[in-house]
Amino acid sequence: MPRGPREGVRPAFRQWRAGRPFWGGLLLTLGGAEVLLTLKASLDVILHVGMQGLAGYLLPVVMLLCGVLILFNPAQRLFYSVIGVLVSLGTWLTSNLGGFFIGLLLGVIGSCLAFGWLPDQEPRVGRRQRRKEVRAAKALSPAPVRQP
Repeated sequence: MPRGPREGVRPAFRQWRAGRPFWGGLLLTLGGAEVLLTLKASLDVILHVGMQGLAGYLLPVVMLLCGVLILFNPAQRLFYSVIGVLVSLGTWLTSNLGGFFIGLLLGVIGSCLAFGWLPDQEPRVGRRQRRKEVRAAKALSPAPVRQP
């Protein structure tokens, strides 16, 4: 029985996500957005203003851009992740201590995940699938014959 137009959306998204460093790009993007939003915090909340010029806004925008580019252009992930980690560390000085450490940590962790992602890895097999394979192998193998 057909489920409707959304039937193929989830498997298509999973396939798209498997072909790129999804979590690394997402964390880097979220880190950039968080740092950018903390720049708009009230003066009572701001701990460290840093360079109040262009750099305070430029670095989080570059973080956000690198995260999006990692998601949509995974072939260049090494370059974008190196730029992302350097810019994330630069927000420590320019943007409220890196967005109160949260944006800085999200950016660094996301960049490291993107840098370490390997595109030619086989997909991870879950425990249930491994158990099924082991059971099927045991069922197919003949019983051992005892000799007197």
